[in-house]
Parts: sequence; structure tokens; C-alpha cells
Amino acid sequence: MLPGPDEPTQRYDPAEHGLPRKHSFPDHARTARSHAGESIEDARNWPGIILVGVGVVTVALTLTAAGYGFEGWAIIGGIVAAVCLLAGAFLTIAEHRKVKAREGRALTDPGGH
Repeated sequence: MLPGPDEPTQRYDPAEHGLPRKHSFPDHARTARSHAGESIEDARNWPGIILVGVGVVTVALTLTAAGYGFEGWAIIGGIVAAVCLLAGAFLTIAEHRKVKAREGRALTDPGGH
């Protein structure tokens, strides 16, 4: 089978370069970018991403409740949406900072993209 357009033509063997064979983040063997797919690869980002998703859905439900005149549900939904969005953003940013700090870089350093 022929390799795809973004696959190398030769199989990468980390042992040839003096590296251990275990998987580490980021995966330099299959990407030219330093953090391509970081949010999916690093499972510690998932709670933050899920909370942001729940927050977006809750905003839609809150707007629907407000449109139908359910003031109590709209207030409750607004509070839940704000908490989910803020907590999700905080968790995601905190994990990105931790990954960057492990590499000795600041969160605002350019990623070379």
C-alpha cells in the first residue's frame, strides 16, 4: 500500500535516533508542528473541552427557555452556562500552561504554525 500525502515514505524508528520506543507528547514522528492535535492527544484537556461544550449547549437551552418565557429556567441555565464555560476555559488554559511549562516555554510563545 502506498503512503498517504502526509505520511513518511520510510517508517520512523526512534531507536535509530537514540530515543526510547515509548510514546511521548508531542509526537514528533508524525507531525511537523509542535502541538498539532494537543487537545485530543492529551486526555487531561478533555474535561475542559467537555465543559465548554456543555456550556455552549446550555446557552442554547437558556435562550430557548427565555424565548418561551420560562424566566426561572433561563436564570438557572444562565448560571450553569457561565459556570461551565468559565470552568472549561480555566481547565483548558491551565493544562496548556502545564504542557508549555514542561517544555520551558510561556503560553504566549509562538508555536511555529
